[in-house]
Amino acid sequence: MRISVIIPTLNEERGIQPLLLSVMAMDEVAEVIVADGGSEDKTRDLARNLGAEVIETPKGRGQQLRSGAERAGGDVLWFLHADTEIRSECGRAICTALSDPSVVGGNFRLLFDGGSEFAEWLTGFYSDMRERGFYYGDSGIFVRRPVYDSIGGIRAIALMEDYDFVCRLEKTGETVNLGKPALITSSRRFQNRRKWRIVLQWIWLHMLYHLHVSPDLLARLYRSQDHSPGEGAIRKKPAK
Repeated sequence: MRISVIIPTLNEERGIQPLLLSVMAMDEVAEVIVADGGSEDKTRDLARNLGAEVIETPKGRGQQLRSGAERAGGDVLWFLHADTEIRSECGRAICTALSDPSVVGGNFRLLFDGGSEFAEWLTGFYSDMRERGFYYGDSGIFVRRPVYDSIGGIRAIALMEDYDFVCRLEKTGETVNLGKPALITSSRRFQNRRKWRIVLQWIWLHMLYHLHVSPDLLARLYRSQDHSPGEGAIRKKPAK
């Protein structure tokens, strides 16, 4: 079973090297594809020097993931974020899970770094959501290639591309959530945000998605939220 790892990047020179070294050391990984959305730093050079295949795509995680998957030749596609920390056993864990022909794909338990009470809360929140069938790209989604193709792959949409894919994946067969080893991800995107606002925004985005609001409009609404310092409040940017 050959795994193709696909990593979308945008200015990730500060953190991508450990991830690339980890995945390339796995016997189960046949190729690593870095789908870069226009980095202005040394991300692409670092990735090439470490042996990854680098493709340049329009900016946007959905488009980057889709382009990377189109280039991949493995039996299994494994999507990873550039700020993820993984364990050497991850590749073997994927192959073991997929040795059951009824399993179409899955993801990993996600731990947030930092060691703070807030990071622990995020870890618990994500775990609770996974039990309800909600999971996202930062948790290392993997899928059999034929299944990926049969459901139309990841769509090049402006927001919620991972959840959109998961909704279709869950309808095709059994998925697994691998608890050991877990992945570790950065808490940086949640920095200075209040818990209740995170939950409300999560509910709001999913409600609008299921009401079939355009992904482009969802992205504009999401970006209109200013994740500014100051007790973690998310404030709308003032009108100009």
